[in-house]
Order: sequence, then structure tokens, then C-alpha cells
Amino acid sequence: MKILIIEDEDTLAQSIRLYLEQDGCICEVAEKFADGITKSGLYDYDCVLVDITLPGGTGLDVIREMKRCQSKAGIIVISAKNSLDDKITGLEIGADDYLTKPFHLSELNARIKALVRRNQHQGDAVIVFGEITINPISRSVKVFDVEIFLTRSEYDLLVYLIANKNRIVSHESLAEHLIGEEADHLDDFKFVYSHIKNLRKKIVDAGGADHIKAIYGIGYKLSA
Repeated sequence: MKILIIEDEDTLAQSIRLYLEQDGCICEVAEKFADGITKSGLYDYDCVLVDITLPGGTGLDVIREMKRCQSKAGIIVISAKNSLDDKITGLEIGADDYLTKPFHLSELNARIKALVRRNQHQGDAVIVFGEITINPISRSVKVFDVEIFLTRSEYDLLVYLIANKNRIVSHESLAEHLIGEEADHLDDFKFVYSHIKNLRKKIVDAGGADHIKAIYGIGYKLSA
């Protein structure tokens, strides 16, 4: 999962980042309103964590801008303000959840996972694509009844492609999904090709079809 943390309290932001990265997430941090607006507009995220009070603006306006741009990211407001009005406003303008500081990082992580699962796969307990079955909780993958063992990057690629099935996904989007904004500095996408090649081989070796088609010069498309 790719997460954007818009939070001006550096200690908290880094604590969240470290905790989520240890669980396999790609995390980026924006400490100011302007940075939050820029990053949420430039990159695709599975979930955005937004503090209400930010230097230079308000997290509520970040949410409004994301919705204006039709962002598909899940949004969780994290704020020290325990105001009912702020909570209602955040939810009314498009936030999916609200968590008041202080909170346990394990609870935040659980809410992120539930939100992303609900947004990407309509809340299904398992994700099924043809002969492929994915359990998001255990991060296990089966082709027919054969379990295949994927690296974190291979797993993330498979889930991302299934969430975007029948659409062409660009090399840039796949790279950003795997490594975040560092993808902007890449000279090529060889590491994406490598992960796709390995993922394909594992699925086919387990008896599955090659659902991942290369679209020359653009990216990949997963279809039945």
C-alpha cells in the first residue's frame, strides 16, 4: 500500500511512517498544507492521512481539493481536535474515517487496511480473479488450490493490477506504487519489468494463465 501522511508534527509523522513501513507500506510525508496539496495531486495513493491543523492551511481544504480532483485515495482525518463539528465536516466533504489523537498505531494500521480493502475490492474478505485467490489479511495467494509465495513487491503488483483490471496501467504508475516519489528519479523501469516477469512465472508455473499483457511503450494490462 502507498500512504501519504500529511502531518506537521514531525515526531508523530515519523512514528507513523516507521510503523507502516515495517508492515510493508510505502510512505511519504508532507508537513505543510502546500506540500500536502501538491503531493496528493501529483501521485496516486491508497490512503491519505490528513491532520486538520497545518502550516499554511487546513486539512479540510486538502480533502476538498482531493475530491475536486476526483482522487480515489481513502482519506482518514487524524487530529488532536475532538470537535464534533470538525468530525462531521470532514466526513461530509469526503473523508472516510476520523481518528482523534492520541491513538494507537496498531489501530490506525487496522483502519487503513480495512479502508483500502473496502475501496479497492468492495470489502471482500478475499479477492478472486479467475483462478487466482488472494487473502488480504494473511497476504497469501493461491492459483487454483496451489499456494504461491510472492515477494512484497510481487504481491503489491498483483493486488494493484487486479484493482485496475482491464485497464492499462503505466510503467510510471507501477513504479510509484512500489517505491513512491523516488520513482521520479529513475532512469528506467527495469525493476518493474523484473517483478512482472517473476510474478508471471510464479502464476504460470502453478497452472494459471498469463493474464498480464505488456502494452508496448506504455505499461501493462491485466485481463481474463
